[in-house]
Amino acid sequence: MRAGRIAIVGRPNVGKSTLLNALVGEKLSIVSRRAQTTRYNILGILTQSDAQYVFVDTPGFQTAHGGPLHQRMNRGVKQAVGEVDLALLVVEAGRYDQRDHVVRQLVPATCPLIVAVNKIDQMADKNDLLPFLARLAGQGEFAAIVPVSATRRTQLDFLLGELRQRLPEADLLFAEDELTDRSERFLAAEYIREKVFRLIGDELPYAVAVEIERFVVDGGLRRIAAAIIVDRPRQKPILIGRAGETMKRIASEARQDMQTMFGGPVFLEVFVKVRSGWADDEQVLSKLGYG
Repeated sequence: MRAGRIAIVGRPNVGKSTLLNALVGEKLSIVSRRAQTTRYNILGILTQSDAQYVFVDTPGFQTAHGGPLHQRMNRGVKQAVGEVDLALLVVEAGRYDQRDHVVRQLVPATCPLIVAVNKIDQMADKNDLLPFLARLAGQGEFAAIVPVSATRRTQLDFLLGELRQRLPEADLLFAEDELTDRSERFLAAEYIREKVFRLIGDELPYAVAVEIERFVVDGGLRRIAAAIIVDRPRQKPILIGRAGETMKRIASEARQDMQTMFGGPVFLEVFVKVRSGWADDEQVLSKLGYG
């Protein structure tokens, strides 16, 4: 038996969370087309007959912005790579630049580093893949370079094989049926935030958060009340929508994800709160769980 922790790292929007979900087979980390949808380190656990992979999905490492929220997210990435057995650097097929190089430099020299070249299905000319892989190999000492497509699950078994070879021999770190160390309360907030990003897109700025104000389990029913936190009063009607239609859709789609993950009915109330400057307020960030 082999078991160990694997940090999934990379710049924003390379598909780290999509890859985690595909590897584990469950929706643990939220995804959207917006960069840095992931804000927390999230554990995803895959247990097979001969190995347990404990993936740590991390936020996209940000070099362009330096506010308190981004600083905390970057700090989480640095902490993750210092506490794992392996690192999995995710890059986008055909693209490797200084941002990727900065992330690679975060990984200690003593930590084996495997590169997952994601989104190979999106390359306009597949003949460009081999030259790109050759150029990438010249960028540093990598334990392996594996081209994959997280959305189409291409070569994921091969990637797991490369990871398994480098996991330490060890007993299970978690029970066989565990999927994550995150609570249902945390996942509920994340599912709601994903719907905000997916359904509203660029109409809202990045400074949107979700706080669970009530989470009660009543038999098989979960009763949840959640506040979507925005930075400006003018953003509130954007979330609510005409006759409340946008808010209803956010709640409906988030509830469906919760019921699938939690395995039971969910009664969900969602409302909007305005909290100016929350992303720059250290106390608020701590309350919302940003390390």
